[in-house]
Amino acid sequence: MISALMPTFNRADLAFERGEGAWLMTADGRRFLDFGAGIAVSSLGHGHPRLVNAIAEQAARVMHVSNLYRIPQAEALARKLVDNSFADSVFFCNSGAEANEGMVKMIRRDQARRGHPERTRIICCDGAFHGRTLAMLAATGNPAYLDGFGEPVAGFDHVPFNNLNRLRDAITPETAGIMIEPIQGESGIKQADPHFMRGLRQACDEMGLVLAFDEVQTGMGRTGKLFAHEWYDVKPDIISVAKGIGGGFPLGAILATEEVASHMTPGSHGTTFGGNPLACAAGNVVMDELMAPGFLAHVRKVGDALGAMLDGLVVEWPEIFEQARGRGLMRGLRCRPPVATVLNAAMHEGLLCVTAGDNVLRLVPPLVVTEEDCRTACARLGRAAKAMLAHEKTNARTVTA
Repeated sequence: MISALMPTFNRADLAFERGEGAWLMTADGRRFLDFGAGIAVSSLGHGHPRLVNAIAEQAARVMHVSNLYRIPQAEALARKLVDNSFADSVFFCNSGAEANEGMVKMIRRDQARRGHPERTRIICCDGAFHGRTLAMLAATGNPAYLDGFGEPVAGFDHVPFNNLNRLRDAITPETAGIMIEPIQGESGIKQADPHFMRGLRQACDEMGLVLAFDEVQTGMGRTGKLFAHEWYDVKPDIISVAKGIGGGFPLGAILATEEVASHMTPGSHGTTFGGNPLACAAGNVVMDELMAPGFLAHVRKVGDALGAMLDGLVVEWPEIFEQARGRGLMRGLRCRPPVATVLNAAMHEGLLCVTAGDNVLRLVPPLVVTEEDCRTACARLGRAAKAMLAHEKTNARTVTA
C-alpha cells in the first residue's frame, strides 16, 4: 500500500529534531555534520539567531498579504540585491524552477517587445539542471527526468557545455537567448571555462540575444562572491536565484537589467506567495549577513582550505576518490566506487553529503562553516574510505575462502 507521503524521494531513514550551525541532531541524540545544507539551501546554517528572530517576529505581525499591495520587506530586499549586483530590478517567487520559468518568459517577452516575436528558442547546455516543471525538464534535457511525461515542451536547444563553437553554430533566427549555469551542480560540479563565459557575452551582443545565468545553486555567496558570474567578469542580462537566498525559507528571485525588466508590465507575470513579508524578512537577514564585512572573504578562505583538504583525500585514498572539483563552498569528489555507497559510508561516520552526476559526492555546507568543521568532515570522509576498503577486503577473503 502506498505511503501517505508520495514516494517521489528515496529518503534516508533519518529525521532531525534540531540544528545548530553546521550540525543536525536527531531525537535520540545523534549528531551529524551537515555538508549538504538542504542541497545548498541553509546558507546561514541551522538555528541562526538573527534569522530565527526575524522569521518569528514577522510571523507574529503579518505573514502574507499578496502582491495586490506594497510589501516593504520585498522592496528593501530588492534594493539590496540591486545595489550589490548588475541588476536594476527584481521579481520574487518561491523556488528555483519558478525563477527559471519566469526568466524564460522574460527573455521571450524582451525579444517580442523589441520587434522579434519569432525569437522564442533558448540555448541550454548538456548536463544542465534547471528544475522539475515541464518546461524546465525540457530545458534540462535529461532523458531520465523526461521519461513518462509526454512530449517535451518546445523551445529549447542543447549544446555541449564549454563548447563555444557548437553554441554559435546552434544560433538561428529563432534564438532568443542563452541560459547556462556558471557551475553545473547536479551533473557533477563542472565549472564553465572563462573563455566560454566571455564568448557567451560576445555572441549575445553580436546576435541581439539575452544572456541568462541560472544561479539558483551558485548564487548568494556559495562560491565566495555574491554571484558566481562575478568570477568571470561577465555581465548577464538576467539571472535566477533561489536556494540560499532565504536561508531555508522558500524564496526565489529573478534579477534583470532595466532593458529586460521594463517589458514586464502589470499582468505580464505574477505569483501568489512570491515575495511575501515572511519570505522577505528571511531574505533580508540573509542578504545583510552575506554583505557584512568579511563574510564573503570567509567563504573564500574556508572554501580554499576545504579544496586543499579534498585534494589531500584524493592523494590519501586513491582507491575511493578520483578527483576534487569546485570553487568556494561548492565542492565535489569524483568517486571510483558508486557514489551512493560512498554517501552511505560517510553518513555512517556522521557526515551528511549529497550525490551529483558523474559519480560525484557533492559537498555544499552552510556558508558559516569553519575550517575546523571542514577538517572534521574530511576526517570522517577518510574514515569512511578506510571502512569501505576494509569491507572490500573482507568480502574478497570470503569469496576466496
